[in-house]
Amino acid sequence: MLVPNNDEHSSGEILHGNAQYFITSIYEEVFSLLCAYHASIYLHSYPSIRFISALGDPTASSGSGAESWGLWRDDPGPRGVYLRDYDRRIGSKTDLVAPAGWKFDPSDWWVEEHGLIMSTPEPLPRKSLDRDTKAILPEKKYVVTGDREVTSVLTVRENGSWELEKGTLYDVTHLPCRSAAYRGEGCAPKNANLRDFPVKPGAAMPVIDGCEKQDYAVLFVLGEVV
Repeated sequence: MLVPNNDEHSSGEILHGNAQYFITSIYEEVFSLLCAYHASIYLHSYPSIRFISALGDPTASSGSGAESWGLWRDDPGPRGVYLRDYDRRIGSKTDLVAPAGWKFDPSDWWVEEHGLIMSTPEPLPRKSLDRDTKAILPEKKYVVTGDREVTSVLTVRENGSWELEKGTLYDVTHLPCRSAAYRGEGCAPKNANLRDFPVKPGAAMPVIDGCEKQDYAVLFVLGEVV
């Protein structure tokens, strides 16, 4: 999801480009504004940005289907493997484990805009713990942004419904980050056309022969409401 190293044939090191700049430049300002607006609630900021993979109408402020959304707790870019290196770094191994320790899933594999195969995100948690009563709540609230003009509180519920306090899904999508899941029998990284990468900000991810593709919006997650 991040900016590749200038050395196209490096070992896969990634520079923490836009995300790192965002953290260092306006992270504290965003949270101070949110705290002022939500004076009666507690905001827990994460030590580093997390990433939500979301599906939905980009013009909508609410919807359903959050049970199919995913979460990366760590930036999957630096831990990824370029498509061109798949055979050498993953495919040649019987356990299909990438050098960073995550396991490649042939039935559900993910690629970002630079042609890096990423770990499959975990299901997005949709329940939370009430900090006062310790009761389990059937919803969870995340502070999300697209690193543009809108930072909002995203509520996802156990039943899969979701809503943004302000803005639309497009407003909190980080446009330079592109991601898609590739699935289906006969779907394999070797089928990818490497010339289709990198993908322009906001553009759809490339079609890969033999694969069913599902594009996902990527949201930066700064923390959560507790």
